[in-house]
Amino acid sequence: MKKYVLLVATTLIFGTSTMIAQDVKLGAKAGVNFAKLSGEALEDADGRTGFHVGFLAEIPLSERFAIQPELVYSQQGLQSKESFDGTEFETKVKLDYLNVPVMAKFYLIDGLSIEAGPQFGFNINAKQELEVTGGDTDGDFEITGEDDIKDEVSGFDLGIGGGLAYQLDNGLFFQGRYIYGLSNVPEDVDDAQGEDVEDDLVNSVLSLSVGFKF
Repeated sequence: MKKYVLLVATTLIFGTSTMIAQDVKLGAKAGVNFAKLSGEALEDADGRTGFHVGFLAEIPLSERFAIQPELVYSQQGLQSKESFDGTEFETKVKLDYLNVPVMAKFYLIDGLSIEAGPQFGFNINAKQELEVTGGDTDGDFEITGEDDIKDEVSGFDLGIGGGLAYQLDNGLFFQGRYIYGLSNVPEDVDDAQGEDVEDDLVNSVLSLSVGFKF
């Protein structure tokens, strides 16, 4: 099912242009992510600042309305810091996704548009880093480690988002978008009694982009 969704979404981006090539605008974009995982268990966690880069196609359906599917590599996750008895513990969860947002766009005026729609995400990398720093009678110390947690993270992530974009006459555009996850990031986990453990953690990403349409 996940491969089917990715195939359909990719076809939307790169295949539709053969049908109405004279109207479709292709483009690329890149920018910064301010991402975190949201949930009751992580109220004090900080976000992860990363980047995104990808391709897009704007398919006009009328003078002011268009559909914009995209294919975007996105760095997401979180980081948190705790201190105990002079020792600091910093945890970073690095989640990398191949995201396929499909945005409906409405132009309020020439160049300025609002957008909203679903996003289909596919996890391609998941790591957890731990850094412990402090001091003792022998001096300062630092301990670091990294674990692969891909098996603990759901491979598919569904989200909903919206934002604003402004495009100049030369094709250069600026975009701000917020995506809120609708599905749990942790993979289903059973406890010792075989009952499902509900972690209820979802992705939350604010992205700022600059791009160009041809």
